[in-house]
Amino acid sequence: MLQVRPIHAFSDNYIWLLTEGSGSAVVVDPGDADPVLETLAAEHLTLTSVLVTHHHQDHIGGLDELLAAFPEARIYGPDDRRIHALTDRVGEGDACQPAGLNAGFRVMDVPGHTATHIAYLGAGRLFCGDTLFAAGCGRVFDGTFEQLAHSLERIAALPGDTLCYCAHEYTLANLGFARWVEPDSAALANRLRVDHQRRKTGQPTVPSRLDLELATNPFLRTGEPGVIAVAEAFAGRALDSRAEVFTALRRWKDERYD
Repeated sequence: MLQVRPIHAFSDNYIWLLTEGSGSAVVVDPGDADPVLETLAAEHLTLTSVLVTHHHQDHIGGLDELLAAFPEARIYGPDDRRIHALTDRVGEGDACQPAGLNAGFRVMDVPGHTATHIAYLGAGRLFCGDTLFAAGCGRVFDGTFEQLAHSLERIAALPGDTLCYCAHEYTLANLGFARWVEPDSAALANRLRVDHQRRKTGQPTVPSRLDLELATNPFLRTGEPGVIAVAEAFAGRALDSRAEVFTALRRWKDERYD
């Protein structure tokens, strides 16, 4: 059975470790090699594959050192020249079968945070990098607001029991902005209680189920009348599409909350 655990890196990154009891290991978005190498050594695991979602340094900074330690490892990632260590360039619809795992993954193109961002979907799990966060989403860097809005709509259409593995522990801050958008939401109030307690005891708040995101994440709720109303109030005009509502929410968070 597939097991997924976080390896903590920097102040708030999660590098996801995937194992199935075979002695092989896969990691997702290793921005720092040291904690990965320490974990592999302590558990006598051999790194067979790395799944990369996008080019930002806090997601790829450990690749060279990991390849030096495990030169046979395959490095999967988007077709982006900024990720020079890749052995397998993958994109929309491609299959990814990491060595040592029975679980396989399908690649989804989910640009917006960056122009070439991808996600890996399989075994009821979505490794989504910085596209979708628990209760939030990534900033727009070299992608576009329209791309990110469309990517989030694609994710929102997945089964509700999909477990979403983002790469950062940003949940409490994201929930604070979500309360700006929907201050009377009982679902949000309950999630805040639960996640505050998790962080108080040192537990991660991710993964999160997609159905919880659909109930509490404003960036997935851009078709809800109340969300549309507050987005229009910020924009100062009527908004004609979910992408425009998303853009207003993202700009509001960027300019007034973060």
